[in-house]
Amino acid sequence: MVKYEKFRLDNGLQVIVHEDHDVQVAVINILYDVGSRDESPDKTGFAHLFEHLMFGGSLNIPDYDGELQKVGGENNAFTSPDITNYYMTLPSHSLETGFWLESDRMLALNFNPDVLEVQRKVVIEEFKQRYLNQPYGDVWLKLRPVAYHHHPYQWPTIGKDISHIEHATMEQVRSFFYKHYRPDQAILVVAGNVHTQEVRELAEKWFGPIPSGEGYQRQLPAEPPQTEYRRIDCSAEVPAEALYLCFHVPGRYDAGYYAADLLGDILGRGKSSRLHKVLVHEKKLFSGINAYMTGSLDPGLLVISGQLTPGTRTDDAEAAVFEMINHLIDQGITEEELDKVKNQAESTLVFGEVEVLNRAMNLAIHTLHGNTEEINLEVDHIRNVQMNHILESAKKYLTKNNCSALHYHNA
Repeated sequence: MVKYEKFRLDNGLQVIVHEDHDVQVAVINILYDVGSRDESPDKTGFAHLFEHLMFGGSLNIPDYDGELQKVGGENNAFTSPDITNYYMTLPSHSLETGFWLESDRMLALNFNPDVLEVQRKVVIEEFKQRYLNQPYGDVWLKLRPVAYHHHPYQWPTIGKDISHIEHATMEQVRSFFYKHYRPDQAILVVAGNVHTQEVRELAEKWFGPIPSGEGYQRQLPAEPPQTEYRRIDCSAEVPAEALYLCFHVPGRYDAGYYAADLLGDILGRGKSSRLHKVLVHEKKLFSGINAYMTGSLDPGLLVISGQLTPGTRTDDAEAAVFEMINHLIDQGITEEELDKVKNQAESTLVFGEVEVLNRAMNLAIHTLHGNTEEINLEVDHIRNVQMNHILESAKKYLTKNNCSALHYHNA
């Protein structure tokens, strides 16, 4: 059970406090309710660019990292299609330093043209290294627009075209910041060896004066149900031919999510999963195969992917995967299989909560969705999934007409 207190400042900032006096550090996690899904189709990659720009200094603190390191702290951040998240750990007696640093860059980010140019180059180089010059790196650049025709999940967080970052102007950067980086668009979680009253006082002192902006109402185009099989083929110099199959599934907080998640685990989580035992060990069509959920807030994807053994045709590999899916639908699953994946999922949650930083991040995510208490309900959601829920999920989602496929060939 993760205990917490919560309150909201007058400017809209939500604050969550999780006291754990068994640790000696404090965690400050600030989640901004903005991800790549909030970008315009002709200006993608901005959420990720801002993840970098936020470390370029504010008007009052030109060296963010340097000031944090002086008190023995460390920090990092990540961007997803749904959120941008910044976090730091520091000695609990230096907690106010963290409030000072985070509040100042929310209030007065330094829009320095030199910083923009430096971070622009960093992001462009990351785009090239991770997405263009790495084997299979371009999979999601190619596959997302096949799976999504309307929803902005159709591009990855890095952006769909490098030119969008190359041509980003300071005016566009300022506009993005003032639209999304505001207290009423943020959730602050303070966890570890802290006291709620102290956090409340520091939040009021450092974040309370920051004004909220005009309300941002997210209006994203919904992705209509997929009704036909979609496939693309591509070729490159890769270690082995590969297959990617994507199926539309519920979002993380939608009904049916946990059943679909456990279904994916039965099919492709680890070496004891169905796909691995049959298609890797027995039939030797794949050298490795797995299944996983993207876990996005809006309806996401269940992905089955694997690299093929030499001589295996991608058409035969895909047919074998669908044969396994149809066998599961026709023959069902065993109680032993269901218990195994439930135990795996529950263990992942429990071990993840050992780290106070993970607890802070999860508190922020659940609060964003509107129910902080979800952090204590996930295990129950997993335990409540029954065999018939798994089969219903397979029949509903793992169909050919709900599948987008990428056949990756070796040039």
